[in-house]
Amino acid sequence: MSTTAPAASTLPQAPWKQLFNKHIGEMKPPQFVLGTIDKAPEGSPTDYVPRVRYCIFRGFWAELPENKHNDAERNPELYHSDCPTFTTDVRMEKVGQIFATSAGHAESNDQIQGSGGGGPVEAVWWVEGETQTQWRVKGKAYVIADDIEGSEESSGVRTVKSEVGKRMRALKEGGENEWSWQRELTGFFGNQSPGIKGTLIPMQIARFQTNTPSGSFKNPPPGQPVTAPFDQERLKLGSKADDLHDEVARKNFRLVVIVPDSVEQTDLSDPEKARRFRYTWDGETARANAGWRTEELWP
Repeated sequence: MSTTAPAASTLPQAPWKQLFNKHIGEMKPPQFVLGTIDKAPEGSPTDYVPRVRYCIFRGFWAELPENKHNDAERNPELYHSDCPTFTTDVRMEKVGQIFATSAGHAESNDQIQGSGGGGPVEAVWWVEGETQTQWRVKGKAYVIADDIEGSEESSGVRTVKSEVGKRMRALKEGGENEWSWQRELTGFFGNQSPGIKGTLIPMQIARFQTNTPSGSFKNPPPGQPVTAPFDQERLKLGSKADDLHDEVARKNFRLVVIVPDSVEQTDLSDPEKARRFRYTWDGETARANAGWRTEELWP
C-alpha cells in the first residue's frame, strides 16, 4: 500500500449522506454538539463523565470544500468518504479525551501530540425552520496532525490511515500515488480565515461562514490562568496566520475525523408522520447498500 493513499473501498455513497448534506447546507453556521468521555474527578461514583461543546462541521474527509481564498494545493478528486470533520487546537481538552478513551489509552501530554486517537464520540445537529430534523452521529474520532506523513510512521499514524482509509471510497482506479494525507490536512487548514488560524476571529468563507469562535491556534494556552507564564512573544490574542505553514498555528492545529458507526435522522417536520431512521455501519453484510443497514423507527 502507498505511504500516502489508503486501501480504499469502492462502495457507493452512504444512503443518508445526500440528505444530510442538504440539511447541513441550511445551517449558518453548521454547528453541532460534540460529546466525549472524560475520566471522572477523584471520589466520583462513576469512572467516566460526559463532556460536551459546540463545534463547526468542516466538511467530509477527502472532500475538501471549495474556497477561492485558499491557496493550498488540492488533492486530485480520487476519494470520497462518509466521515465528518472538525478542527481543534491540540491544547483543548477534547483532544486528550479522544486519545485517553481510545484503544491506546494515552495518559501523558506527550502521547497526544501527533496523529492517533480513536476514542468514542457523539455529534448532534439540529436543523431548524421547516426541516425540523435532528442528526446524531456516533462513532470514533481520529486526530490528524502534521506527522501524518514522514520518513517514519508512528503507531498513531498507522491507526489513522488504517481506520479512516477503510472508509474512503475510490472514485476511479489509478492515481493513488498522487493523493496525499498531508496535502489534504493543509487544505483544511487553508480553508480557514487568517483570523481563525490565529485567534478567535469569525470565519468568513463559503458555505461554512460563521460568527462562532472556532479556532485559537495562536492564542495563549486555553484554560490556563491568565496569571500563569506563557510564551508572550508567539502567543497573543488578535494575531493572525497568513502562512499555510505558520509554525505556531500548525503546531497547535488538528483536524479531527469522525468515523461513524451509527447515524440517526429524526424527522419532526410533520407531527403526524414523524419518523426516526437509523443507519448502522455493517460493511461486511450490507455492501449492497453502501455498507449501511437502514431501520425505520418511531421517533
